[in-house]
Amino acid sequence: MIRRLRLKFVLMNMAFVTALLGAVFAVVLHTTRNELAQASLRAMEQAALEPVEPGRPDRHPGEREGVPCFVLRTGLRGELVVSGDGYYDLTDEDWLRTLLAAALDRGAREGVLEDYGLRFCRSGPPDRPVVAFTDLSGETRTMRALARTCLLAGAAAFLGFLAVSVLLSRWAVGPVERAWEQQRQFVADASHELKTPLTVILTNAELLREGPAGEEERRRFTDNILTMARQMRALVESLLELARADAHPAEGAMEPVDMSRLMQEALLPFEPVFFEAGLTLTGEIQEGLRVRGAEGQLRQIADILLDNARKYTPSGGAVTLALTRSGRSCLLSVAGPGTPLTRQERQDVFKRFYRADPARRQEGSWGLGLSIAQEIAARHGGKIWADSSAEGNRFTVRLPLLRE
Repeated sequence: MIRRLRLKFVLMNMAFVTALLGAVFAVVLHTTRNELAQASLRAMEQAALEPVEPGRPDRHPGEREGVPCFVLRTGLRGELVVSGDGYYDLTDEDWLRTLLAAALDRGAREGVLEDYGLRFCRSGPPDRPVVAFTDLSGETRTMRALARTCLLAGAAAFLGFLAVSVLLSRWAVGPVERAWEQQRQFVADASHELKTPLTVILTNAELLREGPAGEEERRRFTDNILTMARQMRALVESLLELARADAHPAEGAMEPVDMSRLMQEALLPFEPVFFEAGLTLTGEIQEGLRVRGAEGQLRQIADILLDNARKYTPSGGAVTLALTRSGRSCLLSVAGPGTPLTRQERQDVFKRFYRADPARRQEGSWGLGLSIAQEIAARHGGKIWADSSAEGNRFTVRLPLLRE
């Protein structure tokens, strides 16, 4: 699919470039042809107004506008009067009368005699017309040379744009390719995570159906099924949360939220949970910090960070949730002791289904929480990152403050 998308991008781009180059070269050729024609007409009009008789060296009609021309007119007694110089052989009177008749037969003021390769311009009274002629060979050579130049320039430009389009296709399709790969990986990971509990459920259900079994065995099989079903429900709920975080616009109305009050409320349900786990939870919350967002999703960020700290903080450790002002932003951070994350792990923890400790799967950790928090922070114009030191790890969320 990605290759087809790149090919489609290149084809569309080159079709546009080809049409653009064709239009530009068509305008250039048409404009040049018109300019050459107008120059010829001006030269012929000058020659018709000031005809030069043969043998006068002081005037040269062939030098007007750089276009050689000659003039034919009918004299008072019907004789043919010829004006011109050097460039043309004007000795064949029969041929000249044929040209004059052909031009007059056209009935137009100006035109082209294709059979003779000449352009003409008629003036004067009907009974004594004056017709000037110029050779088209110069125009033809100029237009052919210009056409060759345009073709060569067009071919070079086409190849250049083709190379650029191929490079641009890789750059433009890159995000789509990464998203496609992430989606494939996401589906594979989700399928893998669901496969284990489904296998356990099916196995225990088959054992229940096959046997007679004692009450204790039946209870054990039933407990296994319920345990795996709850794990699957937790995973599906996490996937739904991630899908809702991916949705645009963010779920819930974007309205002013008292972040300080919200974080105080977020701490309350976790205090007994941390106490039962042998951990200490404290809050350092600056008052009066307000942001614009969906209150439910902002609360979810705090829940994810606190639950993550509970799972990875060793027994007896102290976790701190802090909310402070930093310029025009507020910083929400959750810090606690534990094994410091490496630089690579600090980037990987925000990937979907990533777990620094694979054993946490048994506690219902699917590696989706921080991904959900990252999506929510991005929807609110913020960002999230991790810092590590010898004392432990800190996860920080920056959100823009509401301007009063």
